[in-house]
Amino acid sequence: MYLKKLSLVNFKNFETFDFELCEKVNCFLGDNGIGKTNILDSIHYLSFCKSFINLSDRQNIKENEDFFLINGEFERIESVDKVSCALQRDKKKSFKKNGVEYQKLSEHIGFLPVVFTTPYDSNLIHGGSDIRRKFVDSIISQFDKEYLQYLIAYNRILEQRNQLLKNYSKYSVMSSEELEIWDMQLVDFAKKIYLARKNFANETADIFQNYYNLIADNKEKVNLEYVSHLDSGNFTEKLIDSLQKDKILGYTSVGVHKDDFEFSLEGNPIKRFGSQGQQKTYVISLKFAQFDYIRSKTNLAPILLLDDIFDKLDKKRVNVITRLVSESKFGQIFITDTSYSRMPDILNELEIKHKILNLSNNKIITNYE
Repeated sequence: MYLKKLSLVNFKNFETFDFELCEKVNCFLGDNGIGKTNILDSIHYLSFCKSFINLSDRQNIKENEDFFLINGEFERIESVDKVSCALQRDKKKSFKKNGVEYQKLSEHIGFLPVVFTTPYDSNLIHGGSDIRRKFVDSIISQFDKEYLQYLIAYNRILEQRNQLLKNYSKYSVMSSEELEIWDMQLVDFAKKIYLARKNFANETADIFQNYYNLIADNKEKVNLEYVSHLDSGNFTEKLIDSLQKDKILGYTSVGVHKDDFEFSLEGNPIKRFGSQGQQKTYVISLKFAQFDYIRSKTNLAPILLLDDIFDKLDKKRVNVITRLVSESKFGQIFITDTSYSRMPDILNELEIKHKILNLSNNKIITNYE
């Protein structure tokens, strides 16, 4: 699977952008702020129906314009599929595959698997547990449709239970029968979510370690530990035990919505003890493990988006990563860089299919077929 053509209209800083892509490596070069990341974000849109960066769709409409449009043509094993996303100000987003609009955006998730590595990935280390949960959830949802529905259902039930608790904090009245109904459903979906997250952590451990050792060129031990209220004890009993506390708080304080994934290096929290280089290598290795995990589950090589990946990495690690992604198991790759010489030099040496566009003048530097 690969993206053959990409077309943008009024998307972020682009009035128009049309580009025929290489099936292997595509590089976009230019100074900061020129729009390199926006191109990659448009590809993320075509996969996840939303921006990786902006929570509000309207923020992606070019200034002083009324709409944006993203069109992508994908070559798959047995078909060519056209995917489009359009948004007019103050109207509902329209997302289509081959001209047919989706009734539910969740139906599209997983059709075009993507792995996106950006400078914002440091938030996985320094941000809250919700960021790490969303990261893992987005991975599993790309190949497990049921999991995505479990998440949607769990969050809907959690919202109902929390509303019940809020009402109690205001009026000191609660229906025990209604609470029991929500608890039963919450427990059911929580168990399924917990099992899928646990499997992810277990199944990616060795892959993650191998990538880290390869990129860092050392034997440091990395770990991704899944921590959940469901690790021990009965979840139903924990909901009952925490009820008085939850009544005071006005929300549910236990459950998989409080799960976390603890990142460590040599047994120590990488947030506190890892250097910038170690932290970046850690996250890149985790994203490559994500690639392998999705590929093993879908038999499709996800499109790999590498945004400004080489910042804070020495030349040796840059070469290792570039040679790594040039291997046949990796499919189509998109790379952004502020250097105008680094990627051309490396890719020409590797003699791999590639296309490099200088965004400062919209000229193709190399087109090696």
